[in-house]
Amino acid sequence: MNSYKILMFTHLITVTPCLFVGAYLLLAQKGSKQHKLIGKIYMSLMFFTALVSLFIPAHVGGQFLNHFGWIHLFSLLTLYSVPTAIVAVKKGDIKGHKRKMIALYFGALIIAGGFTLAPGRYLHQVFFG
Repeated sequence: MNSYKILMFTHLITVTPCLFVGAYLLLAQKGSKQHKLIGKIYMSLMFFTALVSLFIPAHVGGQFLNHFGWIHLFSLLTLYSVPTAIVAVKKGDIKGHKRKMIALYFGALIIAGGFTLAPGRYLHQVFFG
C-alpha cells in the first residue's frame, strides 16, 4: 500500500468517529466528567487527523507549494481551534470554548467533509461510483 493510501485511510479512521462523537458532545450535557473525558478523546482525534491531513497531497483543484489545496485550510482551522478551545475552557471562558467547538465541528467536519464528496475525490468515488 502506498503512503498516500496509508495517510488517507488513517485520516478516515480518525475523522469518522469525530462526526458522531462531536455531535454527541454538542447535544449532551456539558461539564460532566463524561463530557470532559469524551471531549479529550474528541480533541485528540481531531488534532491528530488534522496533522495527518497535512501530509495528504491535494489532487483536486489548485495547489500551493505543489502539495496543499484549499481544503487544507480546514486542517489549519483545526490545529488552531483545538488548543485555543482547551485554553478557553481552562480559563473559564465557556462561551469562547463553545464558540470554537461549534466552529470546529461545522467547519472542519461538516463543511470540509462536504468538500470530500466533490468529484475527483476518494469519497465521491466510494459513495457515487
